[in-house]
Amino acid sequence: MPRDVIFPPVDPYATGYLQVDGLHSVYWEESGNPEGTPVVFLHGGPGAGASPVHRRFFDPASYRIVIFDQRGAGRSRPLGETRDNTTDHLIADMERLRLHRGIDRWHVFGGSWGSTLALAYAQSHPDRVVSLVVRGIFLMRQYEIDWFLYGMRKIFPEAWHRFVAHLPQDEQDTLLESYYRRLTSPDPSIHIPAARAWSLYEGACSTLMPSPDTMALAGSDDHAVGLARLEAHYFRNNMFEPENRLLDRLDRIRHIPTAIVQGRYDIVCPIETADRLHREWPQARYVVVNDAGHSAMEPGIRSALVEATSRFRSLK
Repeated sequence: MPRDVIFPPVDPYATGYLQVDGLHSVYWEESGNPEGTPVVFLHGGPGAGASPVHRRFFDPASYRIVIFDQRGAGRSRPLGETRDNTTDHLIADMERLRLHRGIDRWHVFGGSWGSTLALAYAQSHPDRVVSLVVRGIFLMRQYEIDWFLYGMRKIFPEAWHRFVAHLPQDEQDTLLESYYRRLTSPDPSIHIPAARAWSLYEGACSTLMPSPDTMALAGSDDHAVGLARLEAHYFRNNMFEPENRLLDRLDRIRHIPTAIVQGRYDIVCPIETADRLHREWPQARYVVVNDAGHSAMEPGIRSALVEATSRFRSLK
């Protein structure tokens, strides 16, 4: 398959907000074929939000493409809200959205944190999942969180030193707690610069080669606040119990047709985690892209994702 494959831009035919509780209102949209096979896209972060390019992983003639911004992310409101924001809340929101849109079963697609949520949702509602496509695997284990905060310096020391330099010297040994205090401050003069520093750190480590587009998005205030605040919140408060829960519950979903796509040089979510998932789930199709990092938009990654969604589109 050519390495620049991605479907043409498509506009939504329906959009809206779903009030999921007294605090959170979740943005959703549908594009593609209203009579097609439903697929739901789960963005990363948590807190990154979705964008128009994410519709393009799916054949618009075949799929009814459902995209939503998770609690506190993107166009959902309130932006960056951490109250009543856990993995279980997000799973429940997916079920509310599925029922709200009159969908019986759907394909589930998620990358990075979206892979975490996709696996957690499928294990909670396996009867509602036609197939899984997961990319840049993250299982929310302490090792992976520590790697993000401290380990990425081994490959991206310049980005890490800029990330740490935002904090006073005496707070640099407690990165998560120090950033969390700033990111949850009600004062924009405190939380916006902290969010930007966090988001730019992640953006700089997300691609195999430097990407001006990735860095421009990472530095935008709304994106940075949603991403940084919710990542810090989830890293600090939403660990699975036990932390191997997603691996321990694989028997619930082994029967679901699944594709795992992983960049060989993914530094944000290192390949070790995807390899572990595949070894414990050999029934899943495992694709390693040897010249890619973390971003879904790297040519080899996006081609592998399009190949997977094209292969699954006939499944009902």
